[in-house]
Amino acid sequence: MRSILFAALLAWCGTVFAAPAILVYGDSLSAAYGIAQSSGWVALLDARLKQRKLDYTVVNASISGETSAGGAARIAATLAQVKPAIVILELGANDGLRGLPVEQMKANLAAIARAAKRQGARVLVVGMRLPPNYGQEYTNAFRAAFAGIAREERAPLVPFLLQGVDRRELFQPDNLHPVAEAQPIILGNVWRGLAPLLQETPRGR
Repeated sequence: MRSILFAALLAWCGTVFAAPAILVYGDSLSAAYGIAQSSGWVALLDARLKQRKLDYTVVNASISGETSAGGAARIAATLAQVKPAIVILELGANDGLRGLPVEQMKANLAAIARAAKRQGARVLVVGMRLPPNYGQEYTNAFRAAFAGIAREERAPLVPFLLQGVDRRELFQPDNLHPVAEAQPIILGNVWRGLAPLLQETPRGR
């Protein structure tokens, strides 16, 4: 199923975008898992850009279940198709939930960021956190990884995608994926990091 979705994405991305593209590169938290696509924060981002007459095309290349390794494996093809001006990098949550090595996640995310930068895109790193039952040492290292990548790659950081999504009713029954009502909060978190990049992006891309 993942390969079919990715092939469909690449076919759709074959369109030549007149406006500079914002590539959202994430997992289920950006893929509107369990809710209508039109309710997800990426769709809300697209609507906000249009409302404010900001001339960007939003391309959502997020895949539910994606890990940083999966993202690193497909980034070259995605960049070649989309040629984004901005990349919103929202991966790592599934690495953490699976208890995968933090250093390997950092290496994968850094590889994605560097690939985007080599093409001339600006990168926004989006951080995640884990529940305390994963152990203090691991959760602390996981949380610090995103700030470390942002610092090393000189990229802006959204410290925590789900900041403010802190009530049980804002999550689906799995207690992992936010409901539609939480999506504006998530967009607000991303927007604070994204807005300065919109002002800095060359309009000719």
